[in-house]
Amino acid sequence: MNIKPLKIAFIVDRFGQRYGGAEAYGVALMRELSRDHKITVFAREYDDECGLELEFIPLKNVRWWPGWYRVVRNAFYAAKLTRDGFDIIHSHNNGWAGHIEVIHVVPVRYKWRIVKRPTWKHWLDYISPRVIAYLWLERKRVKNKKGRYVVAVSKLIQDQLEQSYTLNQRPTIIPPGVYLPSYKGTRKWHDKRNLRRQDLGFNSTDFVVIMVARNPLRKGLEVAMQAFSSLPSHFNLLVVGCDSETKLRLLEMPLFKSLRNRITLEGVTSDVASFYICADACIHPTKNDSFGMAPLEAMSYGLPVVISPSPWCGFAAQLNHKKNAWILKNPNDAEGVVEALTSMHSNPELYKQLAENGMYVAREHDWSRIAMQYYQLYQSSISQRMA
Repeated sequence: MNIKPLKIAFIVDRFGQRYGGAEAYGVALMRELSRDHKITVFAREYDDECGLELEFIPLKNVRWWPGWYRVVRNAFYAAKLTRDGFDIIHSHNNGWAGHIEVIHVVPVRYKWRIVKRPTWKHWLDYISPRVIAYLWLERKRVKNKKGRYVVAVSKLIQDQLEQSYTLNQRPTIIPPGVYLPSYKGTRKWHDKRNLRRQDLGFNSTDFVVIMVARNPLRKGLEVAMQAFSSLPSHFNLLVVGCDSETKLRLLEMPLFKSLRNRITLEGVTSDVASFYICADACIHPTKNDSFGMAPLEAMSYGLPVVISPSPWCGFAAQLNHKKNAWILKNPNDAEGVVEALTSMHSNPELYKQLAENGMYVAREHDWSRIAMQYYQLYQSSISQRMA
Protein backbone atom coordinates (compact mmCIF):
# COMPACT_ATOMS: atom_id res chain seq x y z
CA MET A 1 0.00 0.00 0.00
CA ASN A 2 1.20 3.50 -0.88
CA ILE A 3 1.39 5.31 2.47
CA LYS A 4 0.89 9.07 2.57
CA PRO A 5 2.77 10.77 5.46
CA LEU A 6 0.40 12.31 8.01
CA LYS A 7 0.71 14.77 10.89
CA ILE A 8 -0.65 12.91 13.90
CA ALA A 9 -1.43 14.31 17.36
CA PHE A 10 -1.32 11.58 20.00
CA ILE A 11 -3.11 12.41 23.27
CA VAL A 12 -2.40 10.18 26.26
CA ASP A 13 -2.16 10.58 30.03
CA ARG A 14 1.46 9.39 30.31
CA PHE A 15 3.77 8.30 27.49
CA GLY A 16 6.07 5.46 28.45
CA GLN A 17 6.19 1.67 28.69
CA ARG A 18 6.85 1.64 32.42
CA TYR A 19 3.49 3.25 33.22
CA GLY A 20 1.39 0.18 32.35
CA GLY A 21 -0.12 -1.93 29.59
CA ALA A 22 -2.31 0.75 28.00
CA GLU A 23 0.62 3.18 27.96
CA ALA A 24 2.92 0.54 26.47
CA TYR A 25 0.32 0.04 23.74
CA GLY A 26 0.58 3.75 22.86
CA VAL A 27 4.39 3.78 22.82
CA ALA A 28 4.66 0.71 20.59
CA LEU A 29 1.99 1.96 18.19
CA MET A 30 3.59 5.40 17.86
CA ARG A 31 6.99 3.78 17.35
CA GLU A 32 5.57 1.86 14.39
CA LEU A 33 3.66 4.83 12.96
CA SER A 34 6.59 7.24 13.36
CA ARG A 35 8.43 5.35 10.60
CA ASP A 36 6.14 7.03 8.04
CA HIS A 37 4.37 9.85 9.89
CA LYS A 38 5.16 12.89 12.05
CA ILE A 39 3.95 12.30 15.62
CA THR A 40 3.41 14.94 18.31
CA VAL A 41 2.72 13.61 21.81
CA PHE A 42 0.45 15.48 24.26
CA ALA A 43 0.74 14.04 27.77
CA ARG A 44 1.34 14.84 31.44
CA GLU A 45 4.60 12.86 31.46
CA TYR A 46 7.04 11.52 28.86
CA ASP A 47 9.40 8.72 29.81
CA ASP A 48 12.79 9.51 28.24
CA GLU A 49 13.79 5.85 28.64
CA CYS A 50 11.08 4.59 26.28
CA GLY A 51 13.61 4.67 23.42
CA LEU A 52 11.52 6.94 21.23
CA GLU A 53 12.21 10.63 20.63
CA LEU A 54 9.07 12.40 19.45
CA GLU A 55 7.95 16.01 19.66
CA PHE A 56 6.38 16.41 23.10
CA ILE A 57 3.97 19.08 24.35
CA PRO A 58 3.25 18.65 28.08
CA LEU A 59 -0.23 18.92 29.56
CA LYS A 60 -0.20 20.76 32.89
CA ASN A 61 -0.14 18.63 36.00
CA VAL A 62 -0.70 20.10 39.48
CA ARG A 63 -0.65 17.26 41.98
CA TRP A 64 -2.93 18.84 44.57
CA TRP A 65 -5.76 19.23 42.04
CA PRO A 66 -8.48 16.53 42.35
CA GLY A 67 -7.96 13.81 39.73
CA TRP A 68 -11.31 14.42 38.02
CA TYR A 69 -10.61 18.17 37.70
CA ARG A 70 -7.17 17.49 36.23
CA VAL A 71 -8.68 15.14 33.63
CA VAL A 72 -11.38 17.64 32.64
CA ARG A 73 -8.92 20.50 32.44
CA ASN A 74 -6.50 18.52 30.31
CA ALA A 75 -9.34 17.52 27.99
CA PHE A 76 -10.05 21.22 27.33
CA TYR A 77 -6.34 21.96 26.99
CA ALA A 78 -5.71 19.07 24.59
CA ALA A 79 -8.69 20.08 22.43
CA LYS A 80 -7.34 23.62 22.20
CA LEU A 81 -3.75 22.59 21.37
CA THR A 82 -4.77 20.11 18.66
CA ARG A 83 -7.43 22.27 16.98
CA ASP A 84 -5.27 23.06 13.94
CA GLY A 85 -2.26 21.62 12.13
CA PHE A 86 -2.97 17.88 12.32
CA ASP A 87 -4.39 15.39 9.83
CA ILE A 88 -5.38 12.98 12.60
CA ILE A 89 -5.95 13.36 16.33
CA HIS A 90 -5.50 9.98 17.98
CA SER A 91 -6.58 9.95 21.62
CA HIS A 92 -6.24 7.46 24.47
CA ASN A 93 -7.60 10.03 26.95
CA ASN A 94 -11.09 10.93 28.09
CA GLY A 95 -12.14 13.97 26.09
CA TRP A 96 -13.63 15.02 22.77
CA ALA A 97 -10.67 16.07 20.61
CA GLY A 98 -9.95 12.76 18.89
CA HIS A 99 -10.83 11.56 15.45
CA ILE A 100 -9.74 8.15 16.73
CA GLU A 101 -10.83 7.45 20.32
CA VAL A 102 -9.29 4.28 21.79
CA ILE A 103 -11.04 2.74 24.82
CA HIS A 104 -8.73 0.54 26.94
CA VAL A 105 -10.80 0.05 30.08
CA VAL A 106 -14.36 -0.71 31.17
CA PRO A 107 -16.55 2.20 29.98
CA VAL A 108 -17.50 4.59 32.78
CA ARG A 109 -21.20 4.38 32.01
CA TYR A 110 -21.12 0.58 31.97
CA LYS A 111 -19.40 0.51 35.35
CA TRP A 112 -21.59 3.11 37.09
CA ARG A 113 -24.93 2.81 35.31
CA ILE A 114 -25.25 -0.66 33.74
CA VAL A 115 -23.62 -2.93 36.33
CA LYS A 116 -25.88 -3.50 39.34
CA ARG A 117 -24.60 -1.76 42.45
CA PRO A 118 -25.93 -1.27 46.00
CA THR A 119 -28.69 1.35 46.00
CA TRP A 120 -26.81 3.76 48.29
CA LYS A 121 -23.74 3.65 46.02
CA HIS A 122 -25.93 4.17 42.96
CA TRP A 123 -27.45 7.33 44.43
CA LEU A 124 -24.06 8.63 45.60
CA ASP A 125 -22.88 8.36 41.97
CA TYR A 126 -25.42 11.00 40.98
CA ILE A 127 -23.89 13.60 43.29
CA SER A 128 -20.22 12.64 42.94
CA PRO A 129 -18.24 15.31 40.99
CA ARG A 130 -15.84 12.58 39.89
CA VAL A 131 -18.55 10.33 38.45
CA ILE A 132 -20.39 13.25 36.84
CA ALA A 133 -17.19 14.54 35.23
CA TYR A 134 -16.08 11.15 33.86
CA LEU A 135 -19.56 10.35 32.51
CA TRP A 136 -19.74 13.73 30.77
CA LEU A 137 -16.29 13.30 29.23
CA GLU A 138 -17.02 9.77 28.03
CA ARG A 139 -20.35 10.80 26.52
CA LYS A 140 -18.58 13.50 24.51
CA ARG A 141 -15.84 11.05 23.60
CA VAL A 142 -18.16 8.48 21.97
CA LYS A 143 -20.60 11.03 20.51
CA ASN A 144 -21.43 10.28 16.89
CA LYS A 145 -19.43 12.69 14.74
CA LYS A 146 -18.35 12.71 11.11
CA GLY A 147 -14.89 11.20 10.75
CA ARG A 148 -14.76 9.90 14.32
CA TYR A 149 -14.05 6.23 15.07
CA VAL A 150 -14.35 4.63 18.49
CA VAL A 151 -11.85 1.78 18.89
CA ALA A 152 -12.15 -0.97 21.52
CA VAL A 153 -9.06 -3.01 22.39
CA SER A 154 -11.12 -6.19 22.83
CA LYS A 155 -14.50 -7.77 22.07
CA LEU A 156 -15.32 -7.38 25.77
CA ILE A 157 -14.95 -3.58 25.62
CA GLN A 158 -16.88 -3.45 22.34
CA ASP A 159 -19.83 -5.27 23.96
CA GLN A 160 -19.74 -3.01 27.03
CA LEU A 161 -19.75 0.13 24.89
CA GLU A 162 -22.73 -1.10 22.89
CA GLN A 163 -24.64 -1.81 26.10
CA SER A 164 -23.82 1.67 27.39
CA TYR A 165 -24.46 3.92 24.37
CA THR A 166 -26.49 4.15 21.17
CA LEU A 167 -23.86 4.42 18.46
CA ASN A 168 -24.29 4.95 14.71
CA GLN A 169 -21.55 2.42 13.99
CA ARG A 170 -20.11 -0.45 15.94
CA PRO A 171 -16.80 0.27 17.72
CA THR A 172 -13.84 -1.07 15.77
CA ILE A 173 -11.78 -3.73 17.54
CA ILE A 174 -8.02 -3.21 17.28
CA PRO A 175 -6.15 -5.22 19.93
CA PRO A 176 -2.66 -4.53 21.25
CA GLY A 177 0.30 -5.83 19.28
CA VAL A 178 3.71 -7.32 20.00
CA TYR A 179 7.18 -7.32 18.51
CA LEU A 180 8.45 -10.83 17.82
CA PRO A 181 12.04 -11.46 18.98
CA SER A 182 14.13 -11.88 15.83
CA TYR A 183 16.76 -14.11 17.44
CA LYS A 184 14.42 -16.62 19.17
CA GLY A 185 16.05 -20.06 19.42
CA THR A 186 19.55 -18.94 18.37
CA ARG A 187 22.79 -19.35 20.30
CA LYS A 188 22.52 -15.68 21.29
CA TRP A 189 19.06 -16.38 22.75
CA HIS A 190 20.25 -19.33 24.85
CA ASP A 191 23.36 -17.49 26.08
CA LYS A 192 21.29 -14.48 27.09
CA ARG A 193 18.70 -16.70 28.77
CA ASN A 194 21.29 -18.63 30.80
CA LEU A 195 23.10 -15.48 31.88
CA ARG A 196 19.85 -13.79 32.97
CA ARG A 197 18.75 -16.82 34.96
CA GLN A 198 22.09 -16.89 36.74
CA ASP A 199 21.79 -13.19 37.56
CA LEU A 200 18.38 -13.80 39.12
CA GLY A 201 19.54 -16.83 41.09
CA PHE A 202 17.79 -19.58 39.12
CA ASN A 203 19.47 -22.86 38.23
CA SER A 204 18.96 -25.12 35.21
CA THR A 205 16.39 -27.36 36.96
CA ASP A 206 14.13 -24.51 38.17
CA PHE A 207 10.79 -24.04 36.40
CA VAL A 208 10.43 -20.26 36.35
CA VAL A 209 6.92 -18.83 36.06
CA ILE A 210 6.64 -15.13 35.25
CA MET A 211 3.86 -12.69 36.15
CA VAL A 212 4.07 -9.15 34.74
CA ALA A 213 1.85 -6.49 36.34
CA ARG A 214 2.04 -3.01 37.81
CA ASN A 215 -0.45 -4.09 40.47
CA PRO A 216 0.19 -7.85 40.84
CA LEU A 217 -2.38 -8.30 43.63
CA ARG A 218 -5.11 -7.18 41.22
CA LYS A 219 -3.70 -9.47 38.56
CA GLY A 220 -3.96 -12.56 40.74
CA LEU A 221 -0.74 -12.76 42.74
CA GLU A 222 -2.53 -14.05 45.83
CA VAL A 223 -4.05 -16.91 43.81
CA ALA A 224 -0.62 -17.60 42.32
CA MET A 225 0.89 -17.81 45.80
CA GLN A 226 -1.85 -20.22 46.92
CA ALA A 227 -0.97 -22.41 43.94
CA PHE A 228 2.77 -22.26 44.62
CA SER A 229 2.24 -23.38 48.21
CA SER A 230 1.07 -26.70 46.68
CA LEU A 231 3.77 -26.94 44.01
CA PRO A 232 7.22 -28.59 44.42
CA SER A 233 10.13 -26.38 45.42
CA HIS A 234 11.68 -26.28 41.94
CA PHE A 235 8.74 -24.11 40.77
CA ASN A 236 9.72 -20.46 41.17
CA LEU A 237 7.63 -17.31 40.70
CA LEU A 238 9.13 -14.19 39.08
CA VAL A 239 6.96 -11.06 39.56
CA VAL A 240 7.93 -8.11 37.36
CA GLY A 241 6.52 -4.57 37.74
CA CYS A 242 5.88 -4.68 41.49
CA ASP A 243 5.85 -1.17 42.99
CA SER A 244 7.22 -0.34 46.46
CA GLU A 245 3.76 -0.05 48.05
CA THR A 246 2.82 -3.57 46.91
CA LYS A 247 6.14 -4.93 48.16
CA LEU A 248 5.42 -3.55 51.63
CA ARG A 249 1.94 -5.14 51.61
CA LEU A 250 3.38 -8.47 50.55
CA LEU A 251 5.99 -8.46 53.30
CA GLU A 252 3.13 -8.40 55.84
CA MET A 253 1.31 -11.38 54.29
CA PRO A 254 1.99 -14.78 55.99
CA LEU A 255 1.54 -16.63 52.68
CA PHE A 256 4.23 -14.52 51.03
CA LYS A 257 6.59 -15.02 53.98
CA SER A 258 6.22 -18.80 53.70
CA LEU A 259 7.19 -18.64 50.00
CA ARG A 260 9.78 -15.86 50.25
CA ASN A 261 12.69 -17.96 48.99
CA ARG A 262 10.69 -19.00 45.89
CA ILE A 263 9.32 -15.60 44.84
CA THR A 264 11.50 -12.99 43.12
CA LEU A 265 10.10 -9.45 43.07
CA GLU A 266 11.33 -7.03 40.40
CA GLY A 267 10.26 -3.39 40.16
CA VAL A 268 8.83 -1.34 37.32
CA THR A 269 11.05 -1.58 34.25
CA SER A 270 11.13 -0.67 30.57
CA ASP A 271 13.11 -3.84 29.81
CA VAL A 272 10.55 -6.60 30.40
CA ALA A 273 12.06 -8.62 27.54
CA SER A 274 15.07 -9.66 29.61
CA PHE A 275 12.69 -11.27 32.13
CA TYR A 276 10.48 -13.04 29.59
CA ILE A 277 13.56 -14.60 28.03
CA CYS A 278 14.56 -16.35 31.26
CA ALA A 279 11.08 -17.72 32.11
CA ASP A 280 9.52 -21.12 31.31
CA ALA A 281 5.83 -20.15 31.51
CA CYS A 282 3.56 -17.17 32.24
CA ILE A 283 0.55 -16.92 34.53
CA HIS A 284 -2.09 -14.21 34.42
CA PRO A 285 -5.02 -15.07 36.76
CA THR A 286 -6.25 -11.47 36.51
CA LYS A 287 -9.43 -10.27 38.13
CA ASN A 288 -9.98 -7.38 35.73
CA ASP A 289 -8.29 -6.88 32.35
CA SER A 290 -9.95 -5.33 29.32
CA PHE A 291 -7.39 -7.16 27.19
CA GLY A 292 -4.23 -8.43 28.89
CA MET A 293 -0.98 -7.45 27.19
CA ALA A 294 1.34 -9.46 29.44
CA PRO A 295 0.18 -12.92 28.28
CA LEU A 296 0.31 -11.80 24.63
CA GLU A 297 3.88 -10.57 25.13
CA ALA A 298 4.76 -13.84 26.85
CA MET A 299 3.45 -15.77 23.83
CA SER A 300 5.74 -13.79 21.55
CA TYR A 301 8.68 -15.15 23.59
CA GLY A 302 7.46 -18.74 23.18
CA LEU A 303 6.03 -19.11 26.70
CA PRO A 304 2.89 -21.18 27.36
CA VAL A 305 0.31 -19.08 29.17
CA VAL A 306 -2.15 -19.70 32.04
CA ILE A 307 -4.90 -17.08 31.92
CA SER A 308 -8.23 -16.05 33.45
CA PRO A 309 -11.29 -16.56 31.24
CA SER A 310 -13.43 -13.81 29.74
CA PRO A 311 -14.96 -11.54 31.08
CA TRP A 312 -12.14 -11.24 33.63
CA CYS A 313 -9.60 -11.13 30.81
CA GLY A 314 -10.66 -9.83 27.40
CA PHE A 315 -7.76 -11.54 25.58
CA ALA A 316 -9.06 -14.98 26.62
CA ALA A 317 -12.02 -14.59 24.23
CA GLN A 318 -9.53 -15.06 21.35
CA LEU A 319 -8.00 -18.24 22.82
CA ASN A 320 -8.87 -21.94 23.04
CA HIS A 321 -8.30 -23.98 26.17
CA LYS A 322 -5.32 -26.35 25.93
CA LYS A 323 -4.79 -25.38 22.30
CA ASN A 324 -3.03 -22.00 22.51
CA ALA A 325 -3.41 -21.29 26.25
CA TRP A 326 -4.52 -22.88 29.50
CA ILE A 327 -7.72 -21.06 30.46
CA LEU A 328 -8.71 -21.21 34.12
CA LYS A 329 -12.29 -21.71 35.34
CA ASN A 330 -12.19 -18.34 37.10
CA PRO A 331 -9.58 -15.91 38.54
CA ASN A 332 -9.64 -17.70 41.93
CA ASP A 333 -8.89 -21.12 40.45
CA ALA A 334 -5.67 -21.87 42.35
CA GLU A 335 -6.14 -25.61 41.79
CA GLY A 336 -6.34 -24.90 38.06
CA VAL A 337 -3.01 -23.04 38.22
CA VAL A 338 -1.41 -26.04 39.94
CA GLU A 339 -2.83 -28.46 37.37
CA ALA A 340 -1.74 -26.23 34.47
CA LEU A 341 1.85 -25.79 35.63
CA THR A 342 2.40 -29.41 36.65
CA SER A 343 0.93 -30.57 33.32
CA MET A 344 3.21 -28.25 31.36
CA HIS A 345 6.24 -29.39 33.34
CA SER A 346 5.54 -33.13 33.08
CA ASN A 347 4.12 -33.23 29.54
CA PRO A 348 6.61 -31.92 26.93
CA GLU A 349 4.08 -32.41 24.10
CA LEU A 350 1.49 -30.20 25.84
CA TYR A 351 4.17 -27.61 26.61
CA LYS A 352 5.31 -27.55 22.98
CA GLN A 353 1.74 -27.32 21.65
CA LEU A 354 0.82 -24.38 23.90
CA ALA A 355 4.10 -22.60 23.13
CA GLU A 356 3.93 -23.01 19.34
CA ASN A 357 0.23 -22.17 19.03
CA GLY A 358 0.74 -19.19 21.31
CA MET A 359 3.50 -17.98 18.99
CA TYR A 360 1.05 -18.19 16.10
CA VAL A 361 -1.40 -15.96 18.03
CA ALA A 362 1.43 -13.50 18.68
CA ARG A 363 2.31 -13.35 14.97
CA GLU A 364 -1.29 -12.37 14.20
CA HIS A 365 -0.78 -9.40 16.57
CA ASP A 366 2.47 -8.13 15.08
CA TRP A 367 2.67 -4.34 15.53
CA SER A 368 3.16 -3.74 11.81
CA ARG A 369 -0.28 -5.30 11.20
CA ILE A 370 -1.86 -3.29 14.01
CA ALA A 371 -0.35 -0.02 12.70
CA MET A 372 -1.72 -0.73 9.21
CA GLN A 373 -5.21 -1.20 10.65
CA TYR A 374 -4.93 2.25 12.26
CA TYR A 375 -3.61 3.80 9.06
CA GLN A 376 -6.63 2.50 7.15
CA LEU A 377 -8.88 3.96 9.86
CA TYR A 378 -7.06 7.30 9.56
CA GLN A 379 -7.71 7.34 5.80
CA SER A 380 -11.41 6.63 6.35
CA SER A 381 -11.63 9.43 8.90
CA ILE A 382 -9.92 11.92 6.59
CA SER A 383 -12.14 10.94 3.63
CA GLN A 384 -15.32 11.39 5.67
CA ARG A 385 -14.28 14.80 6.98
CA MET A 386 -13.23 16.01 3.51
CA ALA A 387 -16.57 14.85 2.06
